Amino acid sequence: MGKYSHGNYDGPNGIHGVPLWRLIGFVCNNTSSNCYLMMMGYIAYYLTGPVGAGVVLAGSFAMIMRIFDGVTDPFVAMIVDKTNGKFGKNRPFMLIGNVTMFLSTLLMFRLTPVLPQGIRLVWFFAINVVYYMGYTCQCIATKSGQTCLTNDPNQRPLFALFDGAFNAVLFTGLGIWISGPLVSKYGSLGNPGVFYDMQLYLGIASFALVCFAIFSLAPKDNSKYFGTGQAQKVTLKDYADVLMHNRAIQMLVLSASTDKLGMQARTSTATLILYGLVAGNFALSGIVSGYTTVPSFLFLAFGVGIIATKLGQRRAMIIGSLGGCFGNILLMLLWWFGDATTLSLPGDGVFHGLTFFTVAFLALYLITQGLQGISSNIVIPMTADCADYETYRSGKYLPGLMGSLFSLVDKLVSSFAPLVASLMLAAIGYTDVMPDIGTPLTPQLKFVGIFLSFGLVAIGSGINLIAMKYYPLTKEKMEEIQDEIAAIKAKAMSA
Repeated sequence: MGKYSHGNYDGPNGIHGVPLWRLIGFVCNNTSSNCYLMMMGYIAYYLTGPVGAGVVLAGSFAMIMRIFDGVTDPFVAMIVDKTNGKFGKNRPFMLIGNVTMFLSTLLMFRLTPVLPQGIRLVWFFAINVVYYMGYTCQCIATKSGQTCLTNDPNQRPLFALFDGAFNAVLFTGLGIWISGPLVSKYGSLGNPGVFYDMQLYLGIASFALVCFAIFSLAPKDNSKYFGTGQAQKVTLKDYADVLMHNRAIQMLVLSASTDKLGMQARTSTATLILYGLVAGNFALSGIVSGYTTVPSFLFLAFGVGIIATKLGQRRAMIIGSLGGCFGNILLMLLWWFGDATTLSLPGDGVFHGLTFFTVAFLALYLITQGLQGISSNIVIPMTADCADYETYRSGKYLPGLMGSLFSLVDKLVSSFAPLVASLMLAAIGYTDVMPDIGTPLTPQLKFVGIFLSFGLVAIGSGINLIAMKYYPLTKEKMEEIQDEIAAIKAKAMSA
């Protein structure tokens, strides 16, 4: 990685890259939007608390808003694909999206509790529409910006490495903070104060991160590093052609969306059931993440640093999916047949020594999370490969479309995760309130918690393997694609 630390470089055959710190900086854009993703993962508790909605309605609301979010993606993408102004193609959307999310969540959590009960749900829906427009803008820029940041096949996969590391730190740190000090401070996840604090602190952190990302992308966010070297007109016909004929994005969408469905099913409620009720100590949810974050990252570093850069991103996805499928099946069996009440770790407040369950769970969990992290984090740089493939296939540069198509199907499929969780809970009697600390554990509730935590992820990883069988972008194919794009640019410049 030494050559990545000395500046922007333009190599042979159209290959170009950035110093490593700029790649790391741009990764912060995704970390920035994930601050809000983490916060909104607890929204069901706000809906059943201050807003006053029922459990099924809360799950349906989350599904409806994610579908809306997905539907807006193509419209924002078309604007991104047609944008090439003084401030570049991607940076304006990063800033506008982040500011929109901060202001909308500020109004969402501060104003809702003081409104009359009869209009709270309507208001909450309206302000969520604004929030998801901002979220769409910033997320599309993550995928679009990669295509101009670097196309070096040895550097592009590194996005997944640092993205996985930052997300691990973010989700682990926030999990510890929320399940520990924040819940202790306010007493329950449904208290409005929990969301006041999350919105303020995560909003400030998110804005700082996106500013660093904008600065890092600045020298590469211009037409020299994206497109075909000539102006192009983008129409709806081009979008339809991609949908019908770009096999790479079709298979990547199928793979990532089903994978995301399983990951989204690990809702805050599933985590609470698993650790707070089955294991009997909710504080373990954050502590387990703390113990497994570094080992899982080492697996990710190996997967990206060795497999993805040496053998290609497709091969990395296959290996990660195999680990995710079999590992989660074994975790389901362990939690169902093992004695989870013996799970105990230093720092949980009641540590009484290592047990068979603790050792078996930690070993399985860190290996599974590490391998699964490869498949989930490699998706974003694979989207950039799909955009380059489209330029190679049709001569059209459509990074916004690639990002929006991926996001649209991904959100449509994964939007069912909150509803699946809500319907499973409603089927066992939880129609008005969510399971919380102190809820009596039943076999039905135990099954719901285990299936939502591990079962759907195993199914999604299995579908990944099927999709990758038909995914055409091997490492050798991507080298051919970059050569052809360089020839297209050279021809355009000579003309």
